[in-house]
Amino acid sequence: MNNYKKILHKSIAVLSVTVMLFSCSNNTKEVRDFLASKNLPIAVAKDAFHVYKDSGRITSKLFAPVMYDFSNRKQQPYNEFPKGIKIINFDGKDSVTITGNYALSYSNTLISEIKGNVIVVNPKENSKLETEQLFWDQNTKYFFSEKPFTLTTLKDTIYGIGFECKEDLSKHLAKKTTGKLLTSEE
Repeated sequence: MNNYKKILHKSIAVLSVTVMLFSCSNNTKEVRDFLASKNLPIAVAKDAFHVYKDSGRITSKLFAPVMYDFSNRKQQPYNEFPKGIKIINFDGKDSVTITGNYALSYSNTLISEIKGNVIVVNPKENSKLETEQLFWDQNTKYFFSEKPFTLTTLKDTIYGIGFECKEDLSKHLAKKTTGKLLTSEE
């Protein structure tokens, strides 16, 4: 009789666990919607390293200590880099490096906002841009900001508030500028 009770209890336990396992269903869409409603990322990457390629050629590399993936947002999916970011863009043999303490990158518009100790370096042109906030339009390959900046080139150091330039720091438009500029009379 004692043996019969043990078998009965085990059978009931197995049946209960089996029913609970099969009663749970996680629809991927439901999980994404739940995470979006709670403002939670769909994924978290630590020590993220991503290589972007075009036609088999490396165009850029991204490094970040932490990346939050909010691609579950219907209106504006984005990635967040709360502990900083480093991006190296390649154009042939030449490269431009972008670093900052915080970044947001919007997937639909391909516009990124980089904040906190933002530094852009182009070793080929011997130029460096420093600012506290930078917007980067990856479609047009263009930087812009309305914050104070320092643009250092081989010949000039330009200080100002507000600027626009190509992502290789060439052809820049500086607003409210001060500093020493080398000019030529024609």
